[in-house]
Amino acid sequence: MPSTGGAFASVHRQYVQSLYKRTLKNSLDWTVCRHEWRRKAMQIRAEFERNRDVKDPRQLARVFEQAEARLAAWKHPDPYIAPTAPGGIKW
Repeated sequence: MPSTGGAFASVHRQYVQSLYKRTLKNSLDWTVCRHEWRRKAMQIRAEFERNRDVKDPRQLARVFEQAEARLAAWKHPDPYIAPTAPGGIKW
């Protein structure tokens, strides 16, 4: 009998990957020097790894809510946009 946990696990993995990528991108908007950003990126990765084994759905929801709230609070008011991207300085 096929397991229904696979679909949930796939969606969950995609959400966590998206959250991780958005967090890294936001931290890059705040950091001028790449080597300083790398240190911050390692701290972000460590935080995600600490929550890797959380299985309780209620606790997961709390972790996600806190992460989204922190991301919203730290959102850069003028994020970096590549010059050739729409909205960049070349346009």
